[in-house]
Amino acid sequence: MAIDLPTRARVVIVGGGVIGCSVAYHLTKMGWSDVVLLERKQLTSGTTWHAAGLVGQLRQSINMTQLARYTAELYRGLEAETGQATGYRQCGSLSLATTPGRMEELKRNASMAKVFGLAVNVVGPQEIHSLYPLANLEDVIGGIHIPSDGYANAVDITQALAKGARGRGARIFQDLKVTAIHHDGDRVSGVQTDRGRIEADYVVLCGGMWTRDLAAGIGVTVPLHACEHYYVLFQDVTGLTPDMPVLRDYDHCSYFKYDAGKLLVGAFEPHARPWGAEGIPDDFSFGEIAGDFGHFEPVLLDAMRRIPALEKAGIQKFFCGPESFTPDVRYHLGESTELKNCFVAAGLNSIGLQSAGESTCGETCRSRSTADICGRECRKAWGCCTRRIGLSVNMKRRAARASRRCMTA
Repeated sequence: MAIDLPTRARVVIVGGGVIGCSVAYHLTKMGWSDVVLLERKQLTSGTTWHAAGLVGQLRQSINMTQLARYTAELYRGLEAETGQATGYRQCGSLSLATTPGRMEELKRNASMAKVFGLAVNVVGPQEIHSLYPLANLEDVIGGIHIPSDGYANAVDITQALAKGARGRGARIFQDLKVTAIHHDGDRVSGVQTDRGRIEADYVVLCGGMWTRDLAAGIGVTVPLHACEHYYVLFQDVTGLTPDMPVLRDYDHCSYFKYDAGKLLVGAFEPHARPWGAEGIPDDFSFGEIAGDFGHFEPVLLDAMRRIPALEKAGIQKFFCGPESFTPDVRYHLGESTELKNCFVAAGLNSIGLQSAGESTCGETCRSRSTADICGRECRKAWGCCTRRIGLSVNMKRRAARASRRCMTA
C-alpha cells in the first residue's frame, strides 16, 4: 500500500510503544504540529502490549513520585479527552512488609508522599485483611495503602495517546522500519526508512529493547538489555472481586492484580534470565518467549502461600515476554552527548506505562537536564556498558533490583 511519507519533519520519533506515543502526545500538546512517529511493526507490538498495566504513584524519590502522580492524573482524564477507552481503574494498592526493615522503608516513603499531598495510609494486619481478605497475613507486620493507585490497559492507553497526538497534527506510520539515522558527525539530520528518507531537526529514540543497537549504529551509547518477565493468569479464584486493590509483596518479589475476572500474578524474581544476547529477531512482534516454568516456580509457590485460594484455582495462561533493563535500573532519558538533537527515552525497566508522563516524554525534546528526574542522563553511560556479553552477565544481577523498583509497572 502506498503511503504519503513526508520528506521533512521537525521531529521524528522512532518507536510506537507507550513511550513513543506519549512523546508524540506531549510534543503536540506543547504546540509541535510537525511530528512524525515511525513504528517498525504495529503500535505496542514490542513489549507494551503485554504490560501488566499497574499504575502506582509512590516511588523512591520525590521527583519520581511526582512523575508517577502526573501519569496517573493523565490517565484518569485521557479517555474523556480522546474518546478512546483506556481501561483505567482506580482500585487502590496495598504494599506488604514482612520485616522491620521493609516496614521502615514503607513508612519513610509514606512520609515523603505527604510533602506533595499524596494520600498514603500506614496500615496493620487487621486493616490489610479488611482490604484484601484473600491474603494470608501470618508473616505480615504491616504495610501501606494508597487509595488513588490503580491499573490500566497498556494497549488502550497507547492508542489513546496516539489518537490525541493525531488529533493535534502528528503523523503516525506503522509497518515502516527505520534502517539508519543520518547525521553530519555533530548533529542528527534525519532518518532513513525502507520507504524513503525523512529530514528532521530532532530524532527521538523510543525503540525499547531495540534502542541499544539502533543508537550504536550512530555511535550513541544506550546500555540496556532484554530480560525475561513472567506472569501467570489464574482463573476461578474463590473470593476474588473486582474492587480488590493491587497487592504488592516486595519481600517475595510478587504482585497481584484483578484482571477481567482472573487474578494476574507477576514477579521480578531475584535471579533474572537475560534474553536476546545474540540479537532480537528482526520479525519479533507481539512475541512471547517459551520461558522456564521451573525458573518461576519458587516465586509461584510463595504467591500461593500468600493467596491460598490459588492452590485450587486453574492456570489459564503462563506468560513469559521480554522487557528491557538498564545496568543500574535507571532510565535512559535526554539528549545524547555524542550527537546533538538526538534524544533517547528508553530503558524504562518494565515501568514504561507508569512513567509515560510529561516529565519523561514531553521534556525529552526540551533543552533542560533530566538528571533531576531519572538520576541518569544519557551522557553518563560508558561505551563498554553496551557490549552484549557484559550486559547479559550484568543483567543476571542487576535486574533483580527491579523487584524493589519496578513492581509498580
